[in-house]
Parts: sequence; structure tokens; C-alpha cells
Amino acid sequence: MVSSNTAATQAQPSSSGFRWLQLVMGIVCMAMIANLQYGWTLFVDPIDGAHHWGRAAIQFAFTIFVVTETWLVPVEAWFVDKYGPRLVIMFGGVMIALAWVLNSYADSLTLLYAAAVVGGIGAGAVYGTCVGNALKWFPDRRGLAAGATAAGFGAGAAITVVPIANMIAASGYQTAFFDFGIGQGLIVFILAFFIQPPSVLVPPKKKQLNLPQTKIDFTPPQVLRSPIFWVMYLVFVMVASGGLMAAAQIAPIAHDYKIATTPVSLAGFQMAALTFAISLDRIFDGFGRPFFGWVSDNIGREHTMFIAFGTGALMLLTLSTWGHNPVVFVLATAVYFGVFGEIYSLFPATSGDTFGSKFATTNNGMLYTAKGTAALLVPAASIVAANYGWQAVFVIAVALNATAALMALFVIKPMRRAFIHGNEAAAATETAPGAKVA
Repeated sequence: MVSSNTAATQAQPSSSGFRWLQLVMGIVCMAMIANLQYGWTLFVDPIDGAHHWGRAAIQFAFTIFVVTETWLVPVEAWFVDKYGPRLVIMFGGVMIALAWVLNSYADSLTLLYAAAVVGGIGAGAVYGTCVGNALKWFPDRRGLAAGATAAGFGAGAAITVVPIANMIAASGYQTAFFDFGIGQGLIVFILAFFIQPPSVLVPPKKKQLNLPQTKIDFTPPQVLRSPIFWVMYLVFVMVASGGLMAAAQIAPIAHDYKIATTPVSLAGFQMAALTFAISLDRIFDGFGRPFFGWVSDNIGREHTMFIAFGTGALMLLTLSTWGHNPVVFVLATAVYFGVFGEIYSLFPATSGDTFGSKFATTNNGMLYTAKGTAALLVPAASIVAANYGWQAVFVIAVALNATAALMALFVIKPMRRAFIHGNEAAAATETAPGAKVA
């Protein structure tokens, strides 16, 4: 029995420029919440210098933020699918501003952790809403739209990292928290008035056999009961854990390899290996999200996953074997992050293709919690490295990425097609003339 909602009307014209405006506003909102994650590292040492709480205690606030930001997205997304994106994004704007204002006044770890919870709630509200809205407006280009929106999450940090660092140096971290918190929250709050979903939600006609898309809108409870969702969730965790580990540990790895301050010259630029690596990582990560989303729109989601996950495994293997070479370290980490960030475009697009547009925000929000689950596995990397060295960590990450690449082609691909075609056939049977409709 299929109790889902089957679309019966025509989609809004894909040539409409209004949906591109919606996409741009979503990207700007994402850029405004990027510093909550990527700009946090700039504040750690200044906070420690002022209060002497210790880096570990301060960084625990970041863990709280990531877990809150990811695991509450399904709840926030439910409100989006029921009441629309405007109120949820307005709420998110208020919360992210409040979080950084609280950080500016935090004189205890308790208040710092409370601010992390507030910021996580706000960031999740904006992130989940903007990605979900992109999926609804671009059923024909879900990969590109989700990738461009996710890229905004990194672009915001790239644009504002220097001004924030300068303000911290000139006026103190408290002023930077307060001023940027109010500014970022205000921009999100204002843009919320103009963000809206399309009035009609249907998937486009299938353009190619390698890009199957359901004609049925599956509700969140139905999605949670489907095995394909949990297989996708597992693969998401497998890939995300390696990427989050690399992002969190790249500096310790470079220092342990004794190459962090080694000068590296590439393409006319010269800087320390660690600085060079981090700079290129952000560029490649931001570019990779819309690029691989666009690729997946043309060759299929699973084929793109295989290429990206397989390349990621190869780069991690390269780092484990030749990572002590500073040039190899810089280039391998850059390529790795270029193929890692695509999970934030491929999985939302795959979710929309598999489960439909109507509940896309909630369904993708449930899948996005895999990032939070993966984040809980990151500390294990430090334990493994302390006992067996970084090579052991890389070997585990290589195995996870290689397995994920194979699962994309040989598990997710056939399961998705069977799920989509099977449910559509069942729906057609139930609604056929003379058939008993449940």
C-alpha cells in the first residue's frame, strides 16, 4: 500500500528567474551562518587568554554547536514544511545573533555552552531551510542548487575571516562577537521576508535513465521506515567521519609530520605548508560542492558518489604514504576536501530524488543528522592516533571511503531504483480503474 501524496499538477516554469533569486538569497543566508562553524577557531585562543579555561573546555562548545545544529534540523524542517520557510529563517536569524551576543558576555563555561546550543538551533534552522527550499525550487537541478547553497556555508567564512581577525586584534574578541553577531543575524532576518517556496511541488519529467526521480512525495515516517534511507545514512556517516576528522586534525597531523611551518611554493605563491593547505582546502571544498552537484545532475548521483568517494580514498591513501612531503600534503588535502564537500550537495539531491519534493526539507533534515553522528566519531581519531599513529587513522578512513564508493554503485543504486519503481507501480495499481484504493 502506498499512502504517499502523488503529484498531479504541473511544475512552475524552470526558466523563471525568480527561483534563481530565491537560490541567491538562500546562499547569502548560508554565508551569514558560516562563521558560527568556520570562524570559531579565531576566537578559541583569545577566549582562553581572557579566561584560562583551556582549549579543550572551550572547544567542547564547538562540539555542542555541531551536534545541536545537525540533530535538531528535522524538527526545524518540520515547521518549514508545515508553515513555510519565512518564520523559521527569521527565528534562525534571531538565534544566531543572540548566540554571538551571549558569547561576547560569556564569563563562564556554562554561558559559553548555552550560547553554543542557541547558535546550533539558529544555524540548523537556516541551513536546513535554505537547502530544503533549493531542492523544492530546482527539482531539475537539485545537485547544482544544493551544492551552490552548501557552498555558501563556506563562502561566508572566506569573505569575513580577515575582518573578524582584524576586529579581534583591534577591539577584542568580545566586540567581534557582538558586532558580527548582530550584523549576521540582521541580514538573515531581513532576507527571511523575501524567501518563499514554490507554489506547486512536483518532480520534473525524467530526463535520463541514470537520474531516476520519484513522482511520489513520501512523508517523513514513511522515509524512516524505508531501508534505502538507512543505507544512505550509513554511507553519509562513513564519508563524513573521515572528512570531519581531517578538518579537525589537519593542524595536529601537520605538526606531527613536522611540516607545518615548511615553506611551500605553488603557482607563484609561497607560504607555510599548513597555512597553504588550509587555504586551498576552503577553496576546493567550496568549489567542489556545486561542481559535483552539477556533475550528478548529468551522470547520476551514484556514479558521482563513486568518483568522489573513490578519489577521497586515493587522496587519504596518498597522505598516509607520502604525507610527510609538504607539497604532497598541501595538494592531497586540497583534492581530498574538493571531493569531500560534495556530500552536502549529493545527499540532499539524492534525498529529493528518492523521497519527493513536498517534504524535502524534513526528509533531508533527517539525513543531515548523519553529520552530527559522524562528529561524535571524530574524537576516536585522536585515540587511534595516540596509540597507533596517524597512518592507522588514514587506513581506517581509506577503508570507509572505498567501501562507501562501492556501496554507492552496488547497493544504493539498485535499492533506490527498486524503491522508486516499486512504489510507483504500487501507486498505479491502487489508482487504476476498478482497483480498490486504500
